[in-house]
Amino acid sequence: MKRKGAFCAASGLVLAAAAVCGVTVITVPAHAAAGLYVALGDSYTSGPLITPASATAPVECLQSAVNYPHLAARALGLSLTDASCAGATTSDLAQSQYPGVSPQFGALSASDSVVTLGIGGNDNETFITSVIGCAAIDVTDPLNIGAPCKAAFGNYFADNIASDGPAVGGAVRQIHALAPNARIYVVGYPDILPQSGNCWAQQPLTTGDVTYLNGIEHDLNAMLAQEAAANGATFVDTFDPSIGHDLCKPESVRWIEPLIPSSSAAFDHPNAAGEAALASMVEAAVNG
Repeated sequence: MKRKGAFCAASGLVLAAAAVCGVTVITVPAHAAAGLYVALGDSYTSGPLITPASATAPVECLQSAVNYPHLAARALGLSLTDASCAGATTSDLAQSQYPGVSPQFGALSASDSVVTLGIGGNDNETFITSVIGCAAIDVTDPLNIGAPCKAAFGNYFADNIASDGPAVGGAVRQIHALAPNARIYVVGYPDILPQSGNCWAQQPLTTGDVTYLNGIEHDLNAMLAQEAAANGATFVDTFDPSIGHDLCKPESVRWIEPLIPSSSAAFDHPNAAGEAALASMVEAAVNG
């Protein structure tokens, strides 16, 4: 989900759009249900470092061939155009994120039936500043005393998230304009940290700052839900269903990798199991 340079119908029309926009297209079997699905978003959508990598997406976007859009498209019988790109902000939906990489909005058309949007965590560098910034502060506090990161940042993240709301709402409205026949799903962020306690060796955060960062993620998801509701989209809650699968859990249980990953995934990001779980949540929302 991190910023640039970090972690940041199989019709002729769709195939042509993919060639122009530099996105991934999956052709579903002839017997599958008709429908075009476009996925927009950042690295929680693209699935950086999860193997196998997408063979057709721009390499800078760190897109996995088994991220949740790919898996959900197969399960739903939809033809996928995946424009998600690691490090994307809401601004990158309408402008080129990297040289030669088309704006994500370029993947949209009036033929689309489903659009998912997973965005917002990189705006104002909320994700990278909170995760790396707090870890850099708390690494000096192995005795688990207080909430040093909260003391340093206070309301900084909450204020930034609130100020990012209009950009997210504007993005949803632009999707309506470019894909007027599509149902839009704003996909929230899954639970990253435990609901109590900490795991300092895996992620150097005090218990107090785990609580603080959980609050920040709640603020982010609440903002996304509010903007979705206000702009004619459906919010997909991935936080509550993912509780108990945070980065502190054993490798066989967790859906998020810790600071030193043990599987092919970016740190503090969903692993393959996490992307599969997110796919199931998106499938349920679309079918619902």
